[in-house]
Amino acid sequence: MGELAPVQPDYVTPSSSKDSLISKLYENLNSNPYFNAGAGLAGIGIAMGFLRRTAQISNTFLRRRFMITLQVNNEDAAYPWLLDFINKRSATQTRNLSANTTVHQAESGKTELSISFLPGHGTHFFVHDYRWIKVERQREKQVIQKDGIRTPFETVTLTTLGSDVKFFKRMLETSAKEAIDNAETGLVIYQAVGPQWIRFGVPRKKRDIDTVVLDGNVCEQLLKDFQEFIGSATWYADRGVPYRRGYLFYGPPGTGKSSFISALASHFGYSVCLLSLSERTLDDDRLNHLLNTAPPNSVVILEDIDAAFVSREDPMANHPAYQGLSRVTFSGLLNALDGVACAEERITFMTTNYVERLDPALIRPGRVDRKQFFGNATDNMMRKMFERFYHESSDSPLAEQFVRRVSEQKSELSPAMIQGHFLMHKEDPRGAAEHVNDMFKSV
Repeated sequence: MGELAPVQPDYVTPSSSKDSLISKLYENLNSNPYFNAGAGLAGIGIAMGFLRRTAQISNTFLRRRFMITLQVNNEDAAYPWLLDFINKRSATQTRNLSANTTVHQAESGKTELSISFLPGHGTHFFVHDYRWIKVERQREKQVIQKDGIRTPFETVTLTTLGSDVKFFKRMLETSAKEAIDNAETGLVIYQAVGPQWIRFGVPRKKRDIDTVVLDGNVCEQLLKDFQEFIGSATWYADRGVPYRRGYLFYGPPGTGKSSFISALASHFGYSVCLLSLSERTLDDDRLNHLLNTAPPNSVVILEDIDAAFVSREDPMANHPAYQGLSRVTFSGLLNALDGVACAEERITFMTTNYVERLDPALIRPGRVDRKQFFGNATDNMMRKMFERFYHESSDSPLAEQFVRRVSEQKSELSPAMIQGHFLMHKEDPRGAAEHVNDMFKSV
């Protein structure tokens, strides 16, 4: 009998046993539907978390590099200006508005109501300077004290694409300029009472400079001269020249001297200080004090200065009729206008109907830097006045008819007389052109 082969014992290495167990475990888990669903959800969750985190990082990067933001709260003076600016440019995009109502009641009982509409709370979009801008207006829980009234704290946030922060700076400056230009301000008149300047009544309605019609380019020249002076403080200081400006407006009565000064002051945002040299209580000391303590951003008007003084070269200077008209001496006036103690940054206007009566020392350079004649109405002035008053076109046949009929009378008219005639025919330009003779009945 042959020998039996030895039986080899079953022997499994540790590594093969481990692989077998892992394989069986994987097969069991793979066949388990609950595990597959959970693993899938976990994978989706991890992927979504990664995508969310990537989106956040990308959003932060994009906002920092390619977007700019402006935030303003209602404690800032520019807040209502900015909201009004947005509302004007988003009128067709937003339908969510908030109303701001103001009631003005006079002592007489007359009541005026004004309502302004601003963008409501929430998100709005508007276009400015070819850019889409996102607006978020939010109201917080905290309360602030504003003008004695407790008001909820609010913020408005503007966001747009770009990297130039000057875009929002320019926009904020534009909104502020629009608000200031449209603000209801008036012409403040000051009157000398004792040694002080006191406001005279309520502010007058400002007069548009375009409503004063002068011959040729006189208006443009005076505007340029005034503008150049108020912007030249450093130039005067560097050269040691006193920073003062004196104007003399002369011409027949009713030619617009005082009207133009008021319009000029209104145009540049200045107040007007009226001073009469013929006032019985005015003396040299008080005159000097008043001229040197005029309110900031104001002009001083010495009207009809010829009525207070006549030229020392005039034979009538010693006439009794001209004696005692004023306690102000001529030398006192000269020192007040151009003396050692005179204040800087002062603008003085003198008006007269008779420039020939004024002493040369009074109107020399340094006291009067610019003289301007205001004459009676020329054909061009009458044409412009007619067109402006009745809103006629530049080639209006009625305006030409009016000018022709006035010229036929061979007599001069002042702008004040022509304006008075127009007021008699407020809504009737044809009547104003046909009844020209009415103006000459009182001439």
